[in-house]
Amino acid sequence: MYTIHYLKDGVMLVRPIKVYMEETKKKFSDKVINRLTLYHCILTDYILKNIEFISSPQIAMLLNIDDSQVRKDIGLLNNVGKCRVGYIAKDLKENIEKTLGFEKTKDAFIIGAGNLGSALAKYDNFTNYGLNVLALFDNDTLKVGMKVNDKQVFHISELPELAKKLSVEIAILTVPREHAQKTADFLVKSNIKYIWNFTPTVLSVPSHVQVWNENLMGNFLQFTYQK
Repeated sequence: MYTIHYLKDGVMLVRPIKVYMEETKKKFSDKVINRLTLYHCILTDYILKNIEFISSPQIAMLLNIDDSQVRKDIGLLNNVGKCRVGYIAKDLKENIEKTLGFEKTKDAFIIGAGNLGSALAKYDNFTNYGLNVLALFDNDTLKVGMKVNDKQVFHISELPELAKKLSVEIAILTVPREHAQKTADFLVKSNIKYIWNFTPTVLSVPSHVQVWNENLMGNFLQFTYQK
């Protein structure tokens, strides 16, 4: 299996990338997008190591998946290359970036400036995938005015105006469970269209708002269940 770093990059970034995929009407499933982001991580490593070519069996071995699945996924990109000889790593990486819209910046707010929200604000690799966190919001007056990784923490009451002013449609929700639904309702009223939900709560939102649930404990149990 590949390292947890890649799983973190790949799994987490399926959500904001889906915004771009919907805008461009691409019909890739979440699983395909997830695998493509993992391929991108591997390709980045190869390029940094000055390795020019990569083959589908090499990718498959690193991720412990079937070689045919890798070829099928890459085939969706209309990538120029010979799977048995090897793909040009730089070209394949750029093709994935173009297909998934890494160059199309997607601005977002983090809601909740606690431990998880602050950790996400400090995760600089988001920008490599086109996700630009502009600011954090909280109702704790002791946190308002602080900066996390050069990102300002604003009072939650300022979100509607700033969302409208900056045309932000994505919110990353990291508030405590008991405040999740009420905060989601507030985000909907603030014209937020996409909620990346890190809370252990199933949210109820109107049909025009999309929610992606980041089930951290579910992901953990997937690899511990059979131990």
